[in-house]
Amino acid sequence: MKEGKVYTKLLSQLKEQAGMLFLVIDPPNQSPEQAGTMAKIAEKAGASAIAVGGSLGAQGKILDDTLIAIKDKCSLPTILFPGNIATLSKLADATYFMSMLNSNDPYYISGAQTAASFPIKKMGLEVIPTSYIIVEPGRAVGFMGRAQLIPRNLGYLAAATALAGQYMGSKIVILESGGGAPEPAPKEMIAQTKASIDIPLIVAGGVRTPEFAFDCISSGADIVHVGSAIEKTKSEAEIKLKLEKMVDSVKKGAKAKK
Repeated sequence: MKEGKVYTKLLSQLKEQAGMLFLVIDPPNQSPEQAGTMAKIAEKAGASAIAVGGSLGAQGKILDDTLIAIKDKCSLPTILFPGNIATLSKLADATYFMSMLNSNDPYYISGAQTAASFPIKKMGLEVIPTSYIIVEPGRAVGFMGRAQLIPRNLGYLAAATALAGQYMGSKIVILESGGGAPEPAPKEMIAQTKASIDIPLIVAGGVRTPEFAFDCISSGADIVHVGSAIEKTKSEAEIKLKLEKMVDSVKKGAKAKK
């Protein structure tokens, strides 16, 4: 499969930056207007993309309106982060085509992907084949996805799962601790996983502070997803300050691993 524009640009940026931050905007958690403002602030702060979705409620008109508002205020690529097959829109630039490799339910490994394949093709969406690996505590995504959670002290299991995903054709791996997790995947797990694969590694869930962002990138992650930490911030000035600190920590983390 030919690599799309968004993924090709991502690889090109990683060669230069060695670390990036994607802002996650989950449509049910703010109005489209607020989402557009957050995306504009994120672009100015140095984020590299906007991941849109995450929950089961990110679908239909609220999803489309959110994407329209983001694109009106921000030139960064928009990548769908599906909570299920309804989180699809032709207005996005690309979608993570995710397989939850450590789910106990075949639906989340290949069933949802089969159901979504024709709609995605009709929309003309760029797909980024993605291995989605759920790490303790997993939280809502672990519960809904019936995941066999990767224990935090068994990093080699995450590494082996990620490598299997790469061998099956994934272009990205996401280590997900769950939205609102107290902390991201452990540094040792991130390092083991990245050492085992040749594709970009995203750490999601629990990247709540600049210190966590630094730890993730310096340990080997290529990208961090930041969402809940910004969603809960109401003032634009505070959103700007938080994102600037996060992006600065990502840059410092990238320098530390060179």
